[in-house]
Amino acid sequence: MKLFGGIYFDERGLSTSIRGMHMQTELLSNINNNITGFDKVGFQKEEAVVSSFAEFIGVHALSTVKDDTVGRIYSTNNRLDFALADKGYFQYETPNGIKLTRDGRFKMDKDGHLLTNEGYKVLAADGAPIKFQTVPEDLELVKVSSDGLIQAFNRTTNKLERIASFSVVDKDGQIADKPNVRQGYIESSNVRMEEQMFNLIPVRRNFEANRQLFITQNTLLNRTLQELGKTS
Repeated sequence: MKLFGGIYFDERGLSTSIRGMHMQTELLSNINNNITGFDKVGFQKEEAVVSSFAEFIGVHALSTVKDDTVGRIYSTNNRLDFALADKGYFQYETPNGIKLTRDGRFKMDKDGHLLTNEGYKVLAADGAPIKFQTVPEDLELVKVSSDGLIQAFNRTTNKLERIASFSVVDKDGQIADKPNVRQGYIESSNVRMEEQMFNLIPVRRNFEANRQLFITQNTLLNRTLQELGKTS
């Protein structure tokens, strides 16, 4: 007859604490990203969503969704600043494809192309880059209606000439019927700092609770192993 001996312990307590700390770390990162984007033009915060059974699958239960509510809109008196008073995005062209933005701080190059703040070409509703045939000598001559129609006053003919219409789409890429473009305005982020600071409190508390639980469990396990070693 053979006798077998060994030490058996349930490690789920330690694993649960570690998963809990990992989860709170990711939630903290989400909040920090939102706080960092507070003063960025057109920034949209991301809300954390935790699914069921997070205590078993850990950080894999965490996902985020973008909050597309409109942020604070304020006047700049710059004729090439634009804000969207409703949900939607301007489209612009990059070497990596078409991108979306709510940052309407545009500028014009020497050839008459309307560019983003980073220098990419802003797109019209027909998919082509927006281009003024003649660079306006005064930006006060540029008029943009709420539906995104861009016109420039020609002093020679004393008429408004059509340039293009902004390509404004929703988050699914569908053309917005009523983009509600505001000329001379920009949109701040939709982050509420007091809300983010309030969300930070339970995350930090939960992380500390899991940390203390891990330390306690680890200490007791080490003590148990030491006592068993004395009897061997």
